[in-house]
Amino acid sequence: MLLAIDVGNTSIHAGIFQKSRIIRTMLMQADASQLGISKVFKKNISTDAKKIKSVVISSVVPEMTIIVQNAIKRLLNIQSVVLGADMIVPITNLYKRPIQVGQDRLVNAYACKEFYGCPAIVLDFGTATTFDYINRRGEYEGGIITPGVNTTIDSLSEKTALLPRINLGKPERLIGKDTVGSIKSGVFYGIASMCDGLICKIKKKYKNSPIVIATGGLATSFCPYCKEINKIDKYLTLKGIAKILQISKVRP
Repeated sequence: MLLAIDVGNTSIHAGIFQKSRIIRTMLMQADASQLGISKVFKKNISTDAKKIKSVVISSVVPEMTIIVQNAIKRLLNIQSVVLGADMIVPITNLYKRPIQVGQDRLVNAYACKEFYGCPAIVLDFGTATTFDYINRRGEYEGGIITPGVNTTIDSLSEKTALLPRINLGKPERLIGKDTVGSIKSGVFYGIASMCDGLICKIKKKYKNSPIVIATGGLATSFCPYCKEINKIDKYLTLKGIAKILQISKVRP
């Protein structure tokens, strides 16, 4: 078995794999303490602890990487492999400064290429909403970064005097009949329209019809409003992390 861990700005998502099959997942807040993270890991992997032989981490938060590594070391006595430091994501990166691309975006691009083919667009509904394009040759071409869903909601309440902070929920109608309804409509239909519009612009630029894969915690909430998305794969990042470890010669 192997343990794949995705450390993001808002949350930490992990999955236990039996060969290529994911058998258990866990989710925790990225601002949790080492003790809190250790408790979540212990609760979810205690029955499989002796079977887990490898751990690989993809992270965009360096300080959390260390906390997670320490928690895994204490619990499993395994030294984790960190993507970008100990192991490279096996995809050609065409960014002008390749180091600027987050490991999660490269993992998503690689996973999309491996599991769904290319050309492709990966739409990730995370702390930021990102669009990453993989060209016909299977290379990471680049992407688009926009504010995430919760960032958009937070900014409305923080930067205005009279607009409330809403709980995310599906709008009842397009034209809101109260302030909360109007904000929900703006968030859902606005972000969905943005996604469809940007996907269409990418298709027009490259003159092809890439497969569009959505992932991230809010993908299932927003995808019903997006016409251009072909498939949701909520475990795309974890599957990519596991695949990279499985094909690599590097082992903890």
